[in-house]
Amino acid sequence: MTEIKGEGPRALVNRLTDAVNTHDLEALTACFAEDYRNETPAHPARGFRGRAQVRRNWEQIFAAVPDLTAEAHSIADSDSVWSEWEMRGTRRDGSPHLMRGVVIFGVEGTEATWARFYLEPVQEGGGDVDDAVRRAVAARSGSGVAPENSPTGPGR
Repeated sequence: MTEIKGEGPRALVNRLTDAVNTHDLEALTACFAEDYRNETPAHPARGFRGRAQVRRNWEQIFAAVPDLTAEAHSIADSDSVWSEWEMRGTRRDGSPHLMRGVVIFGVEGTEATWARFYLEPVQEGGGDVDDAVRRAVAARSGSGVAPENSPTGPGR
């Protein structure tokens, strides 16, 4: 595997970034294995399997944010890559679109076979760190369970 030939984990991130920036749906979906598995640990119900779902997701994204651009930084070993992303653009209604986060990909040859997805919309404002911690540890009314998006929630 060589990065020069477009194989390997870091080359995958480069091809994905290029495909997003050129809105090339075919090139983008070609980066994913047919049986690709996406896990979204902070939102488990959003996990999915398959290249076909990747295609459906990106068809919607490109249609909703016609000027979408991406920037990614990555560090890789022989079969995985940690990538930090920023995706920005303007939605059709004129509102800004900005997402940032990390995606960890497992890679075989030229394709992502799995990912752990931590990319989220950027929240401007909303209080400082003290407010965020108070909200994160506040029990839901009567449930005694931390909110689902809490850093103290299940599995933490």
